[in-house]
Amino acid sequence: MAVVDRSGDLSMYVCLCNGVTDRQIREAVCDGVKSMRQLRQCLGVAANCGRCAPHAKELLDESQARQRFEDQFSAA
Repeated sequence: MAVVDRSGDLSMYVCLCNGVTDRQIREAVCDGVKSMRQLRQCLGVAANCGRCAPHAKELLDESQARQRFEDQFSAA
């Protein structure tokens, strides 16, 4: 299910139980979240039924890789 956020950008719900979007997960990584445990504590992802855990982990990994890539080139 897609949703348009306040900025007008399209986001996808990852965790329906807690209404967490892919954008929120990416922002959490930018704010320093480094693990699923921290993501669960911060946003409640995978705290209920757990069906979102694989996709949330994928987004977490992708966001961390992107952030490392951006950090590497911004330091150069």
